[in-house]
Parts: sequence; C-alpha cells; structure tokens
Amino acid sequence: MPRLKLRKKDKVMVIAGKDKGRTGEILKIYPERLRILVGKVNMVTKHRKPTQTEPGGLQKMEAPIHCSNVMLVCPKCEKPTRAKVEKLPTGELVRSCRRCGEHIL
Repeated sequence: MPRLKLRKKDKVMVIAGKDKGRTGEILKIYPERLRILVGKVNMVTKHRKPTQTEPGGLQKMEAPIHCSNVMLVCPKCEKPTRAKVEKLPTGELVRSCRRCGEHIL
C-alpha cells in the first residue's frame, strides 16, 4: 500500500472528475481504500429514513474521492503541487513544495 502524502486539514484541489478545479479541506482519510473526504466537494444526495431524533428526507453530504484525483495546494504559492518528502539535518521528515521549496506542515 503506497504512503499518502496528504494529511487531515490540508488544502487540496480536485484535478479530475465533475468537481475539477474546486478546492477544499481534507476532512477524513481512508488509507486502506486510498480515498479522502474533502469538504464541500463531490456532494451527493442521500435518502435518509426518519429516526426518533431526526426527520427523514433527502440529505446532501460529501462522498470520498480517490487520492489520485486531488493535488495538495501549497500554503505559500497557493498553487497545486506534488509534495516531496525531505529529511532535515535533525532526522525529521517534512513535506515540501516542488514549485517554491517551502515546507508544508
């Protein structure tokens, strides 16, 4: 299983599919399925049954997208980029932008 270079709360841009060009924040990651949940992107309509606390009906919610269809957005240059992993002299691994070289925390 490949190691994902995406983390929760990262800003990502969708590069393929019906929401191409939209950006959002990662809400949840499913590493075993290589999918991520991005806020306000890939909205689907779910039919919900009524419960004792909530009424039933149609509910809009986000659906997971495959990680290959999104690209990390650099916080400094605000452009989508592939992150590279660099090793600092202290031995710590950090992600950095391939465009501007800025560290992504």
